[in-house]
Amino acid sequence: MPGKAMLSRTTDSSFELDREEIFDLLMNARQADWVELEMVNGQKLSGAIIFNEFKGTGRLINIDDEISVDFRVDDISSVKL
Repeated sequence: MPGKAMLSRTTDSSFELDREEIFDLLMNARQADWVELEMVNGQKLSGAIIFNEFKGTGRLINIDDEISVDFRVDDISSVKL
């Protein structure tokens, strides 16, 4: 799909993202208007993100659904831009 980027952490594949790769994706996602995050627990969230690279923490904000969720890099299994 043109203009879309997605990488994910999977247990049944030989390709698995490590913490650094998720970190890099989140750094790039800060510039995106809309991001979909899949959490390690299977929950999927979408919205804009704020990410603090020094702490490895962030917040996803979805004004349409009126939600705001804090996350850590270790909470994320995939990032879609």
